[in-house]
Amino acid sequence: MSVVATMPFGRTGHASSRAIFGAAALGAMSQQRADEVLSLLPRFGINHVDTAASYGDAELRLAPWLATHRHECFLATKTGERSGPAARAELEQSLQRMGVDHVDLVQLHNLVEPDEWDVAFAPGGAVEALAAARDEGLVRFIGVTGHGLRIAAMHARSLAAFPFDSVLLPYSHVLMQIAQYRDDVDALLATCADQHVAVQTIKSIARRRWAPDVTRRFSWYEPLTDPDAIMRLVDERPRGKDQKARAIWKERTRPRSAMRCGDRPVIGVPPRCTLPWSGVSMPVTRFTKVVLPAPLGPIRPRISPAASVMPTSSLATSPP
Repeated sequence: MSVVATMPFGRTGHASSRAIFGAAALGAMSQQRADEVLSLLPRFGINHVDTAASYGDAELRLAPWLATHRHECFLATKTGERSGPAARAELEQSLQRMGVDHVDLVQLHNLVEPDEWDVAFAPGGAVEALAAARDEGLVRFIGVTGHGLRIAAMHARSLAAFPFDSVLLPYSHVLMQIAQYRDDVDALLATCADQHVAVQTIKSIARRRWAPDVTRRFSWYEPLTDPDAIMRLVDERPRGKDQKARAIWKERTRPRSAMRCGDRPVIGVPPRCTLPWSGVSMPVTRFTKVVLPAPLGPIRPRISPAASVMPTSSLATSPP
């Protein structure tokens, strides 16, 4: 059985699995079903769990599993609150619901609107409260997440104002065809590489928005289901006899100090390399967040439009 590869999660000191388990799907599951899903994580080497206060009962569903597996995983949650007292209260509620005394990472959830940003960063705001919680040992690291085409630029603004340990944002082949978003992501990835900030991506292997007549949905967007198509998007290893692809793969798997991106030498970790065997340009530093659907089966991502079958005009908005 293959195990998901790991890599350093930014400057946290943790080697996280490159596929991160997104716990949103647990929010509407029975405890029995959730236990069955979570039992798959150790089998495949998934050691990073990402949940949120707003994911229904997901934190409650995690609690029994965490009682025996807390030491095996990097545990992340999120708060959607922007004021300091509310963010602190929601964090304490998350700890109580999961039955833990601390989380490894707390993230400001979908911080994209300028007015909310102002509240969060103001004196007495969420950023100040979470920093205090970190000092008290309730959290170890602080991150920021978001959706939509404005989020890469907003993450850059956030990193300029506070030393966040991680960011999370949409990243896909289709999104990277949008010039402004691509430029914003390029700038953000360069900053993250320079500051050793962990980069988490979402919505990378979606097919399209759900058709109106589909009533049973286990993710926000219809995922790709063809295994070959999925692997072309997420597996960096070259296939077949493409010698050029194999040469680039060999180059990219050298120690970091010797890595190159195309013909350009790179200091540290390159923000991006184009994978000729897939046609997808992927950041080397990224982690991809996925969720398992309620019916046990192939892993599905927490996703929004990301494949070429989805018109880019539909990519402008995303759910919170």
